[in-house]
Amino acid sequence: MKYYIIAGEASGDMHGANLMHNLLKFDPDSEFRFFGGNMMQNIGGTLVKHYRDLSYMGIWEVLKNIKTISNNLSLCKKDIIKFNPDVIILIDYAGFNLRIAKFAKSHNLKVYYYILPKLWAWGKSRIRKIRKFIDKLFVILPFEVKFYKQFSIDVEFFGNPLVDEIEKDSSHSVSYKEFITRNDLSEKPIIALLAGSRKQEIDRCLPKMAEIIKYYPDYQFVVAGVTSIDQESYNKFILDKDIRIIYNQTYPLLTKSFAAVITSGTATLEAALFNVPQVVIYKTSPFTFYFGQLLILLRVIHIKFFSLVNIILEKEAVKELLQFNLTENIKKELDNILFNNKHREEMIKNYKELKNNIGKPEVSKRVAEKIVNSLLAKNI
Repeated sequence: MKYYIIAGEASGDMHGANLMHNLLKFDPDSEFRFFGGNMMQNIGGTLVKHYRDLSYMGIWEVLKNIKTISNNLSLCKKDIIKFNPDVIILIDYAGFNLRIAKFAKSHNLKVYYYILPKLWAWGKSRIRKIRKFIDKLFVILPFEVKFYKQFSIDVEFFGNPLVDEIEKDSSHSVSYKEFITRNDLSEKPIIALLAGSRKQEIDRCLPKMAEIIKYYPDYQFVVAGVTSIDQESYNKFILDKDIRIIYNQTYPLLTKSFAAVITSGTATLEAALFNVPQVVIYKTSPFTFYFGQLLILLRVIHIKFFSLVNIILEKEAVKELLQFNLTENIKKELDNILFNNKHREEMIKNYKELKNNIGKPEVSKRVAEKIVNSLLAKNI
């Protein structure tokens, strides 16, 4: 069968690749075209557009790039019609993907959504579109089942696919000594800096992270580099500081880290699954921030937390820092993480609760099997 898959960021590329890998197990003749990244491209098929040319975060950033976004939408629509897939599989990336879903249904194409956008946080107005344009929905957060049920929308929860990534990771088999030797690091305990997978996140968050190193001479700071980001985007913030960067080793780095400072996103959940105590930060444009505050006042945004760990647990298991006084507040929380054993132990205890909530391994395999079987049933 023919699958058209759309992922607009690094985490979507990873989950899309895992899904494609498992679709091939149940449908060996699968044909793929996709918006995604290197990981999906390594599975096979045709990469139409790389996510690095798609990913814009925040209202101001979207407005500045509205022409590019419009062109990408147009390209995607034309390519879908030409390919004529058996199903379009959307992965997160709400603003773009919901427009594609509407277009697809107007052409009688089947649409599945894998990893639904966070409508429970801010997008309840889009519920009608989900009901109208999506044929089958797969969620990866346990509370989403209850959320969609209140709108009489059936969703399926097979677990969180990050569990698969952690399960197959072999980083624990590499000793600390081997890891630091291979990457030319010192023997000091590591504090990992995960600044995000988008250039604008790095521009805003990495400088704040880099400012704290002067307070911790007994630790080494290592940035988890993303190859889709050009090296200069990192170097301009760290070249004059004692900070190392290693690429494509996020999981090995996390397994060897004593603590982490993380830009809010999938990485917060990854760190939790590796039992790494963390402080979570986020900084966006002033326009986006103040507009977001207005939406909170108007009760358009409905969540208490912005990190996945806290959202899933429905409590502040990790400290969240937003927008202002980031360096000062990162130091305050890092002091707690590094020097207060009770604080560390409580965080790791919460991580254990988190792991119990998000399902067992082989999530992507179970989702792929469901997708193939559902398509075959409709084609009989």
